[in-house]
Amino acid sequence: MNTNSLQTYLVGGAVRDGLLNLPIKEKDWVVTGSSPEDMTRLGFKPVGKDFPVFLHPQTGEEYALARTERKSGHGYQGFTFFTGPEVSLEDDLQRRDLTINAIAKAGNGELVDPYQGRKDLENRILRHVSPSFIEDPLRVLRVCRFAARFHHLGFRLANETLSLMRQISVSGELHYLTPERVWQECQKALGTENPDVFFTRLRDCGALKEVFPEIDALFGVPQPEKYHPEIDTGLHTLKALQIAATMTDNLHCRFAVLVHDLGKAKTPSEYWPKHHGHEALGAPVVEQLTKRLGASKAYARLGTLVCKWHLQSHRAMELKAETLIKLFNALDVWRRPQTLEDFLICCEADARGRTGLEEKAYPQANHLRQAYHLAAGVSADTFSSEGLSGKALGNAIEKRRLALLADFQAGQKKRAMNEWSD
Repeated sequence: MNTNSLQTYLVGGAVRDGLLNLPIKEKDWVVTGSSPEDMTRLGFKPVGKDFPVFLHPQTGEEYALARTERKSGHGYQGFTFFTGPEVSLEDDLQRRDLTINAIAKAGNGELVDPYQGRKDLENRILRHVSPSFIEDPLRVLRVCRFAARFHHLGFRLANETLSLMRQISVSGELHYLTPERVWQECQKALGTENPDVFFTRLRDCGALKEVFPEIDALFGVPQPEKYHPEIDTGLHTLKALQIAATMTDNLHCRFAVLVHDLGKAKTPSEYWPKHHGHEALGAPVVEQLTKRLGASKAYARLGTLVCKWHLQSHRAMELKAETLIKLFNALDVWRRPQTLEDFLICCEADARGRTGLEEKAYPQANHLRQAYHLAAGVSADTFSSEGLSGKALGNAIEKRRLALLADFQAGQKKRAMNEWSD
C-alpha cells in the first residue's frame, strides 16, 4: 500500500530536539484528515488502547490520528478523546503540554508552530500551551523532568506555568497518579545531567510533598554545621545527588544517594542537629518507598545498603577487622563485587555533597577496595590441603580474613601516625 497519500507531520520531541541540535531518539507522527479505516487499509497496525495510534508497516514508527481531548475524570487518564478528519493539526498541537513540544514539521521541512514554541526554545523557556494544561496532573512531573533535562542548556520555568503547577499540587489531582507512572518519570529524571533539578522544581510547586513525601520531609531538618556547612538535610541530599550524577550514569547509584539519609527525617526534633542511629531508622523507609513506587529489587537493595552502611564507609580507617567483615558480608561482595564499587560511589557522593567540600578527596574508597581485595584472596582453595568442608571451612576462611584485615588496619594506622609525626 502507498502511505505517501497521508497528510503526516513529525511532532513532539523529535522536532524539539532537532531544533536544539540534540540526538533524536525516536520519531512520532500525527496524521490529519484521515480515519482508522484509512490507516488499516494502508497496512498500519493499530496499537492504541485509548485513542487511534498505529505502527507504520515499514518503519514501525508511531502514527497517531490528530485528536482533541476533554476532561472527564480524575488523573492523567481522566480524558475523553475525539478524532476525526475535521480535527486540524493546530487542534492536536493545542492539547500538548509545553510550547516547545507543540511544534510540527511537514514533509517539505516547513515548521508549523502556532503556539510560538520555537521562540520559547530560543529564549530557553518552558511554557504551557493553553489553560487546559491544568487538567492533567502528570504534566507537573513531566515539566519538572524537562527542567532537569534541559537545565544545562539554561532553560527556566515560565512564572505563569509554575503558577498552574502550584494549582495542580493543591487540587488533590496528584493523588490520582499511579505510583508506577510517578516512578517512570522519576527514573527518566534520574537519568538526566541534573536530576537534582527535578526534585527542586517539584518542591518549588508544592508537588514534592505529594508524590515524594519521604524526600520532602528532609527539608528543614538541620545537621551539625561542623560536618555539614549547608546544614539542611534536604539541600545536602540534592547536592549529593548532583555529585553522583557527575560520577556515574548508574541509576541505582543515583537513587541510593537520593535516599541515603531518609532516616534523618525520623530523628525526634529534640535531638537535632544530631542524628544518632539514622541509618537504622532510614532503612525501612527506603524499603517502603521502593515498594510503593514499584521500583525493582535492585533499587531497593542498593538504596537500603547505602542507607544502612554509609557511615561505616566514612569511618573506614577506624574500623575493626570484625566490622569490615560485617560490612563486606552485608554487601555480599564475595558473590557481587560490583556492589562494593556502587556502594563506594554513593558514599563518596555523600561525602562530597557538602558546601565547600565538593572537590574533597575520598581516600576511604581506595582503603576499602584494598581491604576487600586482601580478604577476597582467601578462598576455599586456600585450605584445599586441610580437608575442611562445610561450616568448618567457612569458619577457617573468615578467621584468616579477620587476621589479614586486622594487620591491614593496624598497618594503615601506623603509616598515618608516621605521616602525622613527619
